[in-house]
Amino acid sequence: MNTLQLNKAHYPVTVLGPGKRLGLWLQGCTLRCRGCVSQDTWERDPARAMKVADLLAWCRKTAPAPDGVTISGGEPFDQAAGLAALLKGLHTWRKQSGLDFDILCYSGYPLATLQQRHAKLLALLDAVIPEPYADGLPLGKIWRGSTNQALLPLSELGRERYAPYLDAPAEDKRIQVAVEGQRIWMIGIPERDDMAQLEALCRSRGLTLEQVSWRR
Repeated sequence: MNTLQLNKAHYPVTVLGPGKRLGLWLQGCTLRCRGCVSQDTWERDPARAMKVADLLAWCRKTAPAPDGVTISGGEPFDQAAGLAALLKGLHTWRKQSGLDFDILCYSGYPLATLQQRHAKLLALLDAVIPEPYADGLPLGKIWRGSTNQALLPLSELGRERYAPYLDAPAEDKRIQVAVEGQRIWMIGIPERDDMAQLEALCRSRGLTLEQVSWRR
């Protein structure tokens, strides 16, 4: 039985790839890049384990015809077996349903490391954004957190879908907000100091943010 530790899932996501997408954030990251805004995804958490079959069923029910699926984290490639099962399941869904959604995955590992260790997983993706987030570098191009990160199409669908965005600037910065119970999710790629400015603005209006994802 294949499982994945899942931090959160959301639909629609419109700021991490083209169109209305399923967003899946995995739990657990051994890389822990300085300045990461998703530090809540660093620790492995067995309580967040979910059967891949159940996650795929949720995807089908929540978004019968998404434009794409974006997988992030955490570090997806730290859960290689579960990630493989997820990607194979997405391919099966896509083929059986006659859909053309693309599959994009973020990773903090260098491309050379992914090619050496996870070539079979790369073959199941339409595009990947590799390389560690570099807090000392400015915001990268669209959907990328720092200028060392590249958007790399890996399939015919990926090359077709992502051709207009390979060198597109990140000038149209957008952050999504989603509310789930007592938690507020902010989805997207923030500018440097955006989170500190958000906290300051909230304090000025009498609101204190607790347990923020960008600070441990």
